[in-house]
Amino acid sequence: MAGDLCVMEEIKFPDIKPGQGPVVMLNLIKFKDKKVYFEEYIPAFGQVVQQLGIEGVNVRFVSEVVANIVADECEQWDEVVLVEYPSAEAFMTIAQSEVYQTIANPLRLAGTAELKLIMTRQIDF
Repeated sequence: MAGDLCVMEEIKFPDIKPGQGPVVMLNLIKFKDKKVYFEEYIPAFGQVVQQLGIEGVNVRFVSEVVANIVADECEQWDEVVLVEYPSAEAFMTIAQSEVYQTIANPLRLAGTAELKLIMTRQIDF
């Protein structure tokens, strides 16, 4: 309905069996401050990954949203980002770490008005 607010819930950490291989996080982003996101959050995130010693985290795709074709009225995204992690555990280690919560998360919150994170895994067919 028009006027309804989309509210982001807190990050949920799924119960995933270890050792199931890489995952790709689909990030749907609506910016509050795009400059803070790209110039401050992204470097801080890289610093966190390096401090935690996690290898294999790669940005695979960054794209501007041109139009919402099939989406709720409140879903107005600015960009789509795909980030590959070596495993679901690697993503959860980063997101739950004290260093991420201290260094990067405040910048993520400052840079994004709304965010959806969807964990995916490649299907071979």
